[in-house]
Amino acid sequence: MFNKSNTIGLFPISMIVLVFVLISSCASKKEVVYFQDAGNFETLVNDNAFVPKFKVDDVLSIYVSTLDAEASAPFNLFRGNGQNGLLPEQVDYLIDKDGEIDFPVIGKVKIAGLSPEEVRVLLREKLTDYLKEPIINIRLRNFTVTVLGEVNRPGTYQVNGEQITVLEALGLAGDMSIKGMRENVLVIRDFDGTKVYNRIDLTSKRAMKSPVYYLTQNDVVYVEPNQSAITASSLDNRATIALSIASIIITSTVIVLTRN
Repeated sequence: MFNKSNTIGLFPISMIVLVFVLISSCASKKEVVYFQDAGNFETLVNDNAFVPKFKVDDVLSIYVSTLDAEASAPFNLFRGNGQNGLLPEQVDYLIDKDGEIDFPVIGKVKIAGLSPEEVRVLLREKLTDYLKEPIINIRLRNFTVTVLGEVNRPGTYQVNGEQITVLEALGLAGDMSIKGMRENVLVIRDFDGTKVYNRIDLTSKRAMKSPVYYLTQNDVVYVEPNQSAITASSLDNRATIALSIASIIITSTVIVLTRN
């Protein structure tokens, strides 16, 4: 026969399960703090010699200018004739599978594997026979990075400029969630069709010396869930079942007691 003491004893069971789930799903400070080994007022020289390089399938904007605009005009490609109030649209260059672009007048130029400054020097040398002191502006048009996993705004982001760090990419994605594994961030990089996987520990100041601290075009950053997220996911399912069972028992007990 049931009595009120039986009912009272069942309530703490469900509360214990709930508290256990909440505690287990909490991330520790060690899991969520960046650069934990950095000291107060510590100076760290950034000696990471990263230089961005162009790759196959990159899309470039290249504009050549001189004091004589008419002389430099043949070295710039435009679409349209500027009539009907519409300005001509500059044509971009696609680096082909051989790592080359087809440049006006001078023909094929191999630029894959070169930095923007190296390409400027190369083109300037090739144009000296045609132009006096040419100024060459180069911009990478398809510089994007993709950030996935335990971040607040996963997605693909356009990069303005010639370089971006993994921290800046995470900033674009709204930073990692509290469930993100900061000590084991995966960066997937493509080198002419070959995927290279590298991991970086953002809980350490040594992250700035990593070869993937500076990202390159089309890099993918993946943030794995940390242990608290994995544990919480597993316990959520178990807790749901346990709470359902406890609810059924309590309800049944109350009904029996009420009838008695």
